[in-house]
Amino acid sequence: MACTTILVGKKASYDGSTMIARNDDGYFDVKKLIVVEPKDQPRKYKSVIGHLEIELPDNPMRYTSTPSVDPKYGVWAANGINEANVAMTATETITSNSRVLGADPYVRYEKAKTKKDKDKAGGIGEEDLVVITIPYIRSAKEGVIRLGELLEKYGTYEPNGIAFSDKDEIWWLETIGGHNWIARRVKDEEYVIMPNQFGLDKFDFDDAYGEQKENMCSKGLKKLISDNHLDLNNDGSFNPRLAFGSHSDADHVYNTPRAWFMARYFNPRTYKWDGENADFTPESDDIPWSLVPEHKITVEEVKYILSSYYQGTPYNPYKKGETNEKGIYRPIGISRTGVMAILQIRGYVPSEISAVEWVCFGSNAFNASVPMYANTKKMPKYISNVTSKVSTDNLYWPSRLINVLADANYGSSIMFVERYQNAVASKGHELINEYDRKMTESNKFDLIDEANEKIAKMAEEETNNTLSRVLLDASAHMKNGYNRSDN
Repeated sequence: MACTTILVGKKASYDGSTMIARNDDGYFDVKKLIVVEPKDQPRKYKSVIGHLEIELPDNPMRYTSTPSVDPKYGVWAANGINEANVAMTATETITSNSRVLGADPYVRYEKAKTKKDKDKAGGIGEEDLVVITIPYIRSAKEGVIRLGELLEKYGTYEPNGIAFSDKDEIWWLETIGGHNWIARRVKDEEYVIMPNQFGLDKFDFDDAYGEQKENMCSKGLKKLISDNHLDLNNDGSFNPRLAFGSHSDADHVYNTPRAWFMARYFNPRTYKWDGENADFTPESDDIPWSLVPEHKITVEEVKYILSSYYQGTPYNPYKKGETNEKGIYRPIGISRTGVMAILQIRGYVPSEISAVEWVCFGSNAFNASVPMYANTKKMPKYISNVTSKVSTDNLYWPSRLINVLADANYGSSIMFVERYQNAVASKGHELINEYDRKMTESNKFDLIDEANEKIAKMAEEETNNTLSRVLLDASAHMKNGYNRSDN
């Protein structure tokens, strides 16, 4: 599943919070935001794709989830925050290469060829990872440890990148082949950009096999590298991206341009991004995995960058006029996104209200991000009661309708979308600030449900108003319109 991820360390963010966020870019997947109670968490989990059964611990915590509405292909929970204020987003589909897969093949499901044989279960994958991990961890680092153990035990059938966060730390884990993995702690003052490629470009094996302060990996990773001649570095350092990643022609139109645009936005003066003698171009394979931003990063900027489509460049698909460069690269804010969530863990408020999940559905270019307090036993129906039937009774379907109408009439509709995004963000911050104060001063954290309902009601009003505006605008531009005064 093709996605885009950004991670923001606590000293790189505007308020000292950690933020991990990802576009879940399936194929127009219908999504909802729900809460999974411990009683509803399976004790024996069976995957749909891998046909794998896993015994789960008996002590799960409550957690949020954005699963697919249709469970035909599995849960696909995408992201979540548990009641210990630990967040997880899974997964960013990454890349690999033939040398890695020859050394450590994927673990794929194989149906029995005869009645005497047994089916061979596959490994774990994106479908499963949130469900089997997030309910059982109390820190970001514990997330790496648990998932690492599961990967080494069961293997995986695909390459994935997974983020974990708590109020202090962010960790990023990438799978390598069928059973191996590598992980790094994101430095507090840095942000990370991930566009469907193997990302890590530095690693300290001494730390990984020692104190594990900022580096961790599978037990046999160093031997895998040595036995299979995977280290391609000339200078004595180790670059995981060279060893485990890809550098294909497809990367240069699908992946690297997104990294270029994100880094160019947050570090416009650090490097030269455009013109002759640019340090990095949209097709550079060596754009840094992490950078110190030139200013502190806000929630709105995370939303903007995950909504972007090369604004201000020749590659913008909505740019007026026809040029050879228009639309040649894969946008970040792509049409087929099902859900995007910004998982924000704030260390400056009581733990009961520390976690806020900013959620939006459909193409980020035209939707709005709605904040929900995560430490609750239920989400408002406007966010959670989504079905496969098109309806304006929930946030998902009106978002999709706004997407299609505004895309077709970009020039005249984009102002309605921008006003919508600003209104929801402004009123969302206002309500979060109001209820932060109320709950902190009164010590009554059962007001979380009241706050979430108010925010959802605000989002419903703004969304319906915007849908009406873009619908009228699209109607006025129908090709079969006619007035007698036209003649």
